[in-house]
This record gives sequence, C-alpha cells and structure tokens, in this order.
Amino acid sequence: MSEQYSGGCLCGAVRYSVDGELREVLYCHCSQCRRQSGHYFAATNCRADDLKVEGGEHLTWFRASDTARRGFCRVCGSALFWHGDGDEMISVLAGSFDKPSSLKGGRHIFVADKGDYYTIDDGLPQHPQSG
Repeated sequence: MSEQYSGGCLCGAVRYSVDGELREVLYCHCSQCRRQSGHYFAATNCRADDLKVEGGEHLTWFRASDTARRGFCRVCGSALFWHGDGDEMISVLAGSFDKPSSLKGGRHIFVADKGDYYTIDDGLPQHPQSG
C-alpha cells in the first residue's frame, strides 16, 4: 500500500499523515500493550520519515521499556505510536486512522502473554513472541 493516509487522536489535538507504505496490521498481546489500551494493540507501521505530525505539542512520549517509547495525546490520552529505539520504522495504531484505511490484518504476536479473558479465532498466524 503506497498512498496518503491520515488519522489522529480522539479529541483532534494530534493529527498525522503518512505518505508511503503501510505494513499489514499486527495484533500485539503483550502485557504492556494490554495495560495501555485495555485490550491488545492493533498496529501497522511506516517509515518514520513518512510520518508527519500536526499538534506535536500535544504528543507525549512514555518510555515503557529500555528499548522503546509509546506516543499518546496528552489531552485525551489516545495511544497513537510505538517507536523502538533507533528503528527506521514507527508503529501507528490502526484504530487511529481515518476511514477508509485499507488496512488488513496480518498476524498476532506475543500470544504467550495474552489476556485470559478472550480467544484468538480469526485464523491469522499466531506467534508466542514477536514473530
């Protein structure tokens, strides 16, 4: 997929656009993603250079580990980004894109850490760790 995409947070204080390719959606079931979102993350990614952010003064970064940080709107709390240290790619939460997004599911990761209150039965590949 190589097009122009746009999206933003719930309150509209942070808006972004991506001018480039997006990866298939990964569903991350790790405990950090579940705790931040209340369920699991669904995220695509793009080259960090292809992501343009408006309202960046409302974007806050939280370092959840020694290797990555998570970006969210400081006004409404919407989770928007995940960025590994030194990565050329940045993950963008699939639910934050404007419709139509043209995104498709790809696989589940960190399923060994998934919540005990749901099942994964969509037929997509499942990986115990990052896969």
